[in-house]
Amino acid sequence: MKNKETKPVKWTLRKIKTLKRTDGLKLRRVASYTMRSVVECSTSRYAKRLALCTYQDDQSAITYSQLKRMAVNIGLYLLENGFVKGDKIAILGESSPLWLVFYLGMTSVGIIAVPVLPDFSSKDVDTIIKTSKVKAVAVNIKQFEKCIPLFEDSLRLIRLDDLFEIPVFMEKQLENKDQFASAPGNDLTRYKARKGWEKLYEENEPDEDDLASIIFTSGTTGKSKGVMLTHKNLVWNADICADKYTRIKPGYRALSILPLSHVYEFTTGQILMLLCGAEIHYLGRPPVPSIMMPALKKVRPQIMLTVPLLIEKVYKSAVKPVFENNMKLQFWLNWGPSRKFISRIVGRKLKLAFGGKLTFYGIGGAPLDKQVEKFLKDAKFPYAEGYGLTETSPMICGHGPKDHPLGVLGTIIEGESVRLDDINSEGVGEILVKGPNVMKGYYENDALNKECFTADGYFRTGDLGSFDKKGRLSLKGRTKTMILGSGGENIYPEIIESVINNQSFVTESLVVPEDGGLLALVKIDLESFAKNMAMNASDARAEAAKYLARIRQEVNKDLSSFSKISSMKLQEEPFERTPTLKIKRFLYGMKKTDDKKKEI
Repeated sequence: MKNKETKPVKWTLRKIKTLKRTDGLKLRRVASYTMRSVVECSTSRYAKRLALCTYQDDQSAITYSQLKRMAVNIGLYLLENGFVKGDKIAILGESSPLWLVFYLGMTSVGIIAVPVLPDFSSKDVDTIIKTSKVKAVAVNIKQFEKCIPLFEDSLRLIRLDDLFEIPVFMEKQLENKDQFASAPGNDLTRYKARKGWEKLYEENEPDEDDLASIIFTSGTTGKSKGVMLTHKNLVWNADICADKYTRIKPGYRALSILPLSHVYEFTTGQILMLLCGAEIHYLGRPPVPSIMMPALKKVRPQIMLTVPLLIEKVYKSAVKPVFENNMKLQFWLNWGPSRKFISRIVGRKLKLAFGGKLTFYGIGGAPLDKQVEKFLKDAKFPYAEGYGLTETSPMICGHGPKDHPLGVLGTIIEGESVRLDDINSEGVGEILVKGPNVMKGYYENDALNKECFTADGYFRTGDLGSFDKKGRLSLKGRTKTMILGSGGENIYPEIIESVINNQSFVTESLVVPEDGGLLALVKIDLESFAKNMAMNASDARAEAAKYLARIRQEVNKDLSSFSKISSMKLQEEPFERTPTLKIKRFLYGMKKTDDKKKEI
């Protein structure tokens, strides 16, 4: 049943640009910086266009007008069934159209979302739910069993797969995900509100400075923090980026492969896309090659957002062997112009593998390997980089696919203020940022808020960077990972790791201080190494340890005296990672005595 709606305002881009604000900010695609405005303004321009769908699932398709109707129904259901503005609801599940619809529905009436990364453990989920004091959990069938212990606390339960609320009396009877999948409930998206609902809906419109999300991070430091982001933080950040890096035309297709609970994907891959009238196609499954490659050919996206790990894997598996194993190319690869020409030929094939329509391939979340970036630039692959944090909603600076210097992230986004603190002799300092994108603070953590903000309101990112003469920012590492050399030198392990990772058969590495020197933990692709050396896996493992000695010699040739590697160790197990695929550095450090025999 549809709720009767008043005649909507036609929010054309021209009309929006005539709106004046007292804070000096310029509106581009929304009438105000709220999630409700995102829904209303996008629908007024693109009502009949496809907004959301899942790859190979025609029943999942949602147009912009349907998205608005469903979001309104969800908001009214919550308001008329015990929820009030300021309540919190956790969302736990893989990315899907209904994940985003539910988020927009609840936040449009002032209810705060607590997005939970689906890779979090049951213990993490339990901690986040209890810490944030949510009133309900919206969870999909796949993740349901992580939440079973929580229902002793009388939390309300919403099935994210179809947006049905399960009656409270049934919750404690659900023992597994199969029972959860078949449980009856109330359909939020088809809710018929009581007469006069318009007044209720209007009274619960969120303000720009109201909280929209509390996002709990599980960072490389090992401590999870609740980042409080307002409507203005998120929507302003998306709005300001809408025309900055590339032109996204209505109807452009974006393939979404990252978790929506990650603010990088949420702001730039979801809210920004809705503001531009794009189609968001969800992969619906993990982005393994057997799933993703057919999806790329079918969807043929113009827009993709990824983390560096994905394109680095593609480079090492499909591009690097072409350069290294073809002896006829070696002479030409040593000459700049011919190397660029060869890279462009390989790049054309790579673009075709990505569907042939790609105009913007966004990379964020971690630094991009320099060798990979050089290839992408030479190949004229439409890559773009962005820098930011969850705490900054996330974008601080970035660049588009057009020409830009290697290793440079770009200029600071208009409306933000960035400065460097405690600058050393090399011009490197901690990046501090202030602006409409900076979080309200960490949830119920006054001590940390005091530590992370300067007296004049700048947020300490913990990242080290430098500016060039044109005001473009480059990253150097993290303040907490920077290593102080014996002579007082600043050593940035990420730079050393980049050199190590460019060696043949190396998949990744981690540099840590040890016994006054530097230890490199190195992961080798043993399968490829064994095949190349024509030996079995056991012999290859022993030979790989010897191979590390040669790598150390080669790497140290390219490093300054105080940055040279003292020893290397074969990392046989995969590095443990955060849900955003960064290595958990805090888990690796001083070696154990029984590990000494593996060192080089």
